[in-house]
Amino acid sequence: MMTPFTSQELRKGFSSFATGVTVITCLDAEQHAHGITISSFNTVSLEPPLILWSLKKHSRLMPNFEVGHKQLIHVLERSQEAMAMHFATVKENQFTSIPHKIAASGLTQIEGCAAYFECETVSVHTGGDHNIIVAKVLNLKHAPESHPLIFAHSKFMGLDSSL
Repeated sequence: MMTPFTSQELRKGFSSFATGVTVITCLDAEQHAHGITISSFNTVSLEPPLILWSLKKHSRLMPNFEVGHKQLIHVLERSQEAMAMHFATVKENQFTSIPHKIAASGLTQIEGCAAYFECETVSVHTGGDHNIIVAKVLNLKHAPESHPLIFAHSKFMGLDSSL
């Protein structure tokens, strides 16, 4: 018989699974840019090219990720820990001190990332206290020589690419 566990124990167990770290940028109805750090990014399909990620159901940003809305997913580079922490908290004028440009899509693109995926939400599913966002990849760019930022055991780390 399984022993019951607390949500804190579950969180610690989940932290054993290493994930990449992303910042996802979007535009609100007034065309203001927002960004949020997400580690729940995952690939779904090559044909069609689909990804998924999740966001708390009650996030103030959720309306910006409904079906038909675009987002730019930034896979952070190993040196961008501060960037991950910056976008992990809500703040006004998030991009003031962040090197960025406006991509052809109109979305804010943070400079120096390991990869970029411009996407459009195709479906949103309820998953407990989160929404699972499935998005189609419309465009991508990546730097094969980069080293992605990894998060596991509640801390940032990198990969040893010599393996």
